[in-house]
Amino acid sequence: MPIFELTSDTIRPLTPTTFAQMQLRERDDLQRLLRESIDVVAPGLLVIAEEFGDWDDSRRRIDLLAVDRNANLVVIELKRTDDGGHMDLQAIRYAAMVSTMTFDKAVNAFSRYLASTGKPDLDAATELLDFLDWAEPDEDAFAQGVQIVLVSANFHPELTTAALWLGRQGVDIRCVRLQPYDMDGKVLVDVQQIIPLPEAAEYQVQLREKARKEREARSGGADYTRFDITLGDRRFEAEPKRRAIYLAFRYLAEQGIAPEDIARHCGPRANRALVCVDGEADRDEFIRLASEARAAEGRRFDPKRYFCDDADLLILDGRTYAFSNQWGGNDWIAAMADLREAFPEQGIEFSPSRETAR
Repeated sequence: MPIFELTSDTIRPLTPTTFAQMQLRERDDLQRLLRESIDVVAPGLLVIAEEFGDWDDSRRRIDLLAVDRNANLVVIELKRTDDGGHMDLQAIRYAAMVSTMTFDKAVNAFSRYLASTGKPDLDAATELLDFLDWAEPDEDAFAQGVQIVLVSANFHPELTTAALWLGRQGVDIRCVRLQPYDMDGKVLVDVQQIIPLPEAAEYQVQLREKARKEREARSGGADYTRFDITLGDRRFEAEPKRRAIYLAFRYLAEQGIAPEDIARHCGPRANRALVCVDGEADRDEFIRLASEARAAEGRRFDPKRYFCDDADLLILDGRTYAFSNQWGGNDWIAAMADLREAFPEQGIEFSPSRETAR
């Protein structure tokens, strides 16, 4: 579908062109521009490396390497050609090669990138932690997945077929088309995500999450241990970990302890344990206000990561609080032990339940 220019006299189609015809080079022009405006092709990312190749075969280099808000790595491959070449095969190889990257290695790569782009005074570790909204590095949560973003002027049917098949196998892969137009010497670019279609993107995320949970259940990789928990004179049995720590949080708040003080004693995830907004809000209003506040800070609020239902929100002193539901095995143990030690008079005890389901 062409792009049209509307004038006072007519509607005329713009002239499709190519990056080569407009004398835009792949690396020196297109890649340089996109690294500074990565949201154009993939919103919500932080570029941490360009031409990344920290492996033995120095000929192989990732055009742009980024991380998303969930600490997943993102391999971004760029082509100015009209068919995408073999970028799908390259990207799969690169994704496998960086899948073992640690937080420290990411910081080292990011530090070099900041220096090469004229920002040597920025501290890479601090910048990365701020982007992830982490107080300290969390190797267990870093690089648990690798996404692939393919960016090209167009894609050959063989490539799109491969991308669709990879998506059905659980690979997080996107194809973004950049179609340039010549408008009297100015270059306009039509940016469209063609795989997956934006309307189907959320559905594919749900399919991948379902497949992941099924794989974990089959392999026994997920820890479904339930816990019996005692809070003062109250006892709860066979509670999932995330529900157990929520009950502890709510109990402590009901005893008059400020939610912020409770959150500070939630182990390594203390800085992400709590989100609050001003006013007494229901679920929809809370999500709206929290999203607006995060957006103003250049971040994203994901309501699926917090107890946001009306019955779970905590309203105190004119503010509304939502507690995190993201608690892995080691983080949960550390947080519960931290709460028990910080508030010994509240009688917090917990132990694996005999009714644990696996």
